[in-house]
Order: sequence, then structure tokens, then C-alpha cells
Amino acid sequence: MLKKIAISEVRTGMFVASVEGPWLKHSFWKTRFLVDADALARLKASGLAECWIDTSRGLDVARPKASETPNIQVVPTPPPAAPKPKVRRSMADELHNASTVLKRSKETVNALFAEARMGNAVSTSDCAPLVNDIVDSVDSNAHALVSLCRLKTADEYTYMHSVSVCALMVSLGKQLGLDEAMLRDAGMAGLLHDLGKAVMPQEIINKPGKLTDEEFTIIKSHPVRGHEMLLESGVDNERVLDVARHHHERIDGKGYPDALTADKISLIARMSAVCDVYDAVTSDRPYKKGWDPAESVARMASWEGHFDSVVLQTFIKTIGIYPVGSLVRMASGKLGVVVEQNSAKLTAPKVKLFFSTKSGMPFEPKLVDLLDPRVTDKIVAREPVENWSFGYLNDLWATHVA
Repeated sequence: MLKKIAISEVRTGMFVASVEGPWLKHSFWKTRFLVDADALARLKASGLAECWIDTSRGLDVARPKASETPNIQVVPTPPPAAPKPKVRRSMADELHNASTVLKRSKETVNALFAEARMGNAVSTSDCAPLVNDIVDSVDSNAHALVSLCRLKTADEYTYMHSVSVCALMVSLGKQLGLDEAMLRDAGMAGLLHDLGKAVMPQEIINKPGKLTDEEFTIIKSHPVRGHEMLLESGVDNERVLDVARHHHERIDGKGYPDALTADKISLIARMSAVCDVYDAVTSDRPYKKGWDPAESVARMASWEGHFDSVVLQTFIKTIGIYPVGSLVRMASGKLGVVVEQNSAKLTAPKVKLFFSTKSGMPFEPKLVDLLDPRVTDKIVAREPVENWSFGYLNDLWATHVA
């Protein structure tokens, strides 16, 4: 039975079915939860007036003592439902769920950007369930959705980049050990970080060539504009606002818009800098082909002063030394594409072999698990994609998880 009660009446053991008020105005990313001591304290401090409880899944409001109400029969309240255990899935199994989440993501973010381009106030009410779905997908398999996001086309980049950064932020946040509230803040921040791009001139966004100094100055205004748009829409989540404004800051103080130095850049902004750049350089754009994933992390690691070194190393551990989709050369002289990570050993992923450099000929693709003790082959290097004219690398790893 659902019942609306005052926040002052909430006690541990109740099951909250809905928190009254816009979700970005409070810290409750799950609007349905069992109240423990921590949740109770946050509810009391939230400034909210009321919420809905489900008495069939948790405690009811406190009843008067029997001596004060002799004619009322007190009925025992059923115990609260046990929390649902997290389900871990293989890459192949999670892809089916991830593809559904990705489709819904495209629709939600595309609509969000369309409203922004028309000058309308941005409504973020549909974003919270989407972030929850992305977090759940990453919980099930850390690589499925992140890898699937790489299949976006150049035309989809502007809005699908936001979905990719959201998924990468959640994956990185889990590896960093963030608590649930900050993890979902990180996901939402990633989803909304580039909102300012929606009001940038599209001819500059899609220009198939190097930007002029004037055009680059215009593009560099997007973090400030996105921050303003979120404030104008009533968003007051400090982490979301921080990332919108500061995802292009650098540890050496040479970033923009505020040229913050390392001690002034928050952890979540440092995370966003890494996730934003990685997705940008690995994606196809109107003016360039995306870099190979393994090449991308190697180059990023060489950019002195750009990223927080601990965050970057944790990110590499999150996606792998050879991320899904990387072209690699084997000791046998064969070439393969990484199709799945082995968390127990980052240098021994699952690889789909398909080409012999000795014969110069392709062969029937063969999946090998480099963690299998029966497999004697190993990766000796990442292989530059530009040295070959393979136009089907994505098909090789994507069909493994399809």
C-alpha cells in the first residue's frame, strides 16, 4: 500500500517508493529504496517535505501505543524485501541489454540536445532513469556498453559522445571505489558534460578540417555555456555543474575555461578530462578517423601535464592495456582484434585472430583466450591500424558479442 508521509515521520525499515521533488534537487539517485541509517540522515537533511512509502515492502508509520488507543488492533508489519543481488553477465549476454540501453540513450540525449538548440529550457527528468540503466549495465559487465558505444557513426558523435562518456565515467568510478551517490553523480555529469555543444554553430562542429583561431575560440566557450544552461534549467548538483565547466582543464594549468591548476581541479573533473578525450580520439569524426584504442591510451599516457596520472592509470586498468577493438600483433606473426578483457590479467585478453603476416593472407577468424594455459601465443605489440586497409575490424569484435 502506498502512503504519502512527512519526511519527519520516516524511520529506518521503511521502503521509500518515491521522493517528492525534482531528482537533481536532492541526492537520491534511486527513488525507490529501503531506508537505512545513512538514507534516513540524508532524507532528514534534504530539505524535502514529503515522500511516498510502500507499506507492503517496509515498515508503516509509527502507531500510537496500545494503551493510548485500546480499540485499535496493531497488525504486524511484514519484513522489508531483501535487496536484489547484482547480476554479473558475460560480454555476449550483456550486449543484448546494453544495445537496448544504447537505443534509449540515443533517443533521450538527441531530444535533450534538440531542445537546447531551440533555446528551450533543458528538462533533465528523463536522464536519471537512463543513468541508472547505464550503471546497472556496467555493474553487469564493465565492457559491453562501453565497447558498443564505439560503434557510433561520425554523424552521431555530438550526442552519442555524451552517452559514451557517461558509461566511461561510471566504469572508471567503480574502479576508483566511488560510493554509490558519487558514482551516479559521475554518470550524470558525463551525460550532461557537453550540453554547451548543442548551441555551438553546427558548421563549426562538423567542419571537415582544422578550425581557425576564431572558430576554436567559439568552440572553447562550450563549457561555460553548458554550465550556464544547466544553472538556467535549475540544476544545482555541484558535481554535474563542475564537470560541465571543467572537463577541459589540465593538471598543468593550460586547460580552459578557467586555467585551473592541479590543486584546484576536483577528482570528478579529472575523471571527466580522461573519459572525454579517450572517447573523442577513438571516435570517427567528420574530419578524421578514430584512433585505435590501444594507440589512444599509449598516446594519452605520453601527454605530460594533461591528465592526473593516478586517474589515467586507473582508467587504463578499467578499459585494459589493449581495449576492446584494438588491433594487436601476436608472437606467431598473426594479427587479431581484442574482443573481451580478462580482469585477472590485462595483458591476456580474448583475441579474435584473422590474418597472417607471414602469408599476407586472411584466414577464418579464430577466437583464443590468452589466459588459457593451453594457448602458447601471446601479444607482442599493438599493431598500427594505418599500416593496413582492414575495413572490417569492428565487425570482427562486434560479432563476437552480438
